[in-house]
Amino acid sequence: MKIKVGINGFGTIGKRAAWAVSKQDDMELVGVTKTRPSFEALMAIDQGFPLYAACQDDVAGFEKAGMKTAGTLDDLLTKVDIIVDTTPGGVAEGYKSKYEAAGVKGIFQGGEDHSLTGISFNAMANYHESWGAKFSRVVSCNTTGLCRTLYPIDKEIGVSRVIASLIRRGADPGDRKGSMLNAIEPSLKLPTHHGPDVQTIMPWMNIQTMAVVTPTTLMHVHCIAVDLKRKTTEDEVVSIWQLTPRVRLVRGKDGIKSTGQVMELSRDMGNPRGDMMEIVVWKDGIKVVDDHLYYYQAIHQESDVVPEIVDCIRSMTKLEQDPLRSIAKTNKALGLSK
Repeated sequence: MKIKVGINGFGTIGKRAAWAVSKQDDMELVGVTKTRPSFEALMAIDQGFPLYAACQDDVAGFEKAGMKTAGTLDDLLTKVDIIVDTTPGGVAEGYKSKYEAAGVKGIFQGGEDHSLTGISFNAMANYHESWGAKFSRVVSCNTTGLCRTLYPIDKEIGVSRVIASLIRRGADPGDRKGSMLNAIEPSLKLPTHHGPDVQTIMPWMNIQTMAVVTPTTLMHVHCIAVDLKRKTTEDEVVSIWQLTPRVRLVRGKDGIKSTGQVMELSRDMGNPRGDMMEIVVWKDGIKVVDDHLYYYQAIHQESDVVPEIVDCIRSMTKLEQDPLRSIAKTNKALGLSK
């Protein structure tokens, strides 16, 4: 019996989550919602995803545009076991009571505060905290990236302190506004929210973060300094990440020196939409000095959380108890290397 899944919000994350769910043999994508007719709504129809209006007031707009809907979000909620809420940040709180009233489990995104659910999710680090949960939250793209690389280092070597500087993209590639054309803007409220967000997954982690927003749309880059609990070597660190799912090592000496070249690699690999769901770490940018580790990583903000959403569904609906088996199953279905 497949778990029936709905997606509320067929946008940047929602359309990717819908595609990912549709690839799983233990899940059924029942439908997706939009608030208004758009090219994304047309894409949903073209891909065979049943389209629902977010509310009754939106139906007329779809009808005027010649798009047939299968009903509203209220109708969708009567047909699903779990809803993945990928609505814009700050909106989901208003939907939570609707999901509760319908008796449907809900997954929220990193744009919402941890307090909305009391549980945040990362497949490797705390899969079982969401086991059977009514509501959970998949952490943001940046927090997902930090957890993916720091958790295995902490597990195998031990981490006493992390200082991470985040160079953030100004907007997603499809956005018409929100990215400065000729400016770099520091986050003046320090430390930034990213460190506390990591601690919703790994509360023991001593981590401080800073961030600047830059005029690029492709990826975020993290510059990370880690104080370890014992001395190590670059070879040991590399060997840990080589075995870590959803972490990809690249080399500047191979011509991958920038986020633009990372995204070109992703397109050359034939990844859907040119996405890079893995966290990219520059192998020749890893430096170890005694018990200090320094490295750079790149985060594709549009896609790295997508496999986490799939694993979160499995944990919340008790489809798979072993996180590594869930990760492997998801990765195979999505064409990820490990």
